[in-house]
Amino acid sequence: MGYVNSLIAVADDCPITTSQVPPIRKGKKTVANIQYELLSEQPGIYTQEDVLFESWLRRQAKLGSNQQEVARLREAFFAKPQACLRSSPLPKRYGWGLLFDGNGRISLCPMESNEYEEISSGKRPEIKVLKALRSSRR
Repeated sequence: MGYVNSLIAVADDCPITTSQVPPIRKGKKTVANIQYELLSEQPGIYTQEDVLFESWLRRQAKLGSNQQEVARLREAFFAKPQACLRSSPLPKRYGWGLLFDGNGRISLCPMESNEYEEISSGKRPEIKVLKALRSSRR
């Protein structure tokens, strides 16, 4: 399920030109907030599976936090097909590229950065570039 040596580039229909921190909505953290926190506070630590599961788990109310319960919930979560991070709001709406290293660990890459420009323009051919999914159907 994971990517390696890849960049999920910002979607073609992303409405902004510089990356933004996702806002909290109605006093609650959104999936975008949670994913941003995970990846900005600990870059290069989480895999795609970790981010998908953690962002789901943190939005659930009153779920157990012991290791056995979390392991059971993770197994149940991945028993069903899950969308990949190409559908994440970070590259679709908030201007963040998702950079995967050789071990599938993710770091945020702001769309206005030199690193993002270098990778997305093909100057680093060892890194595969995939676009985030578009929000519109056009």
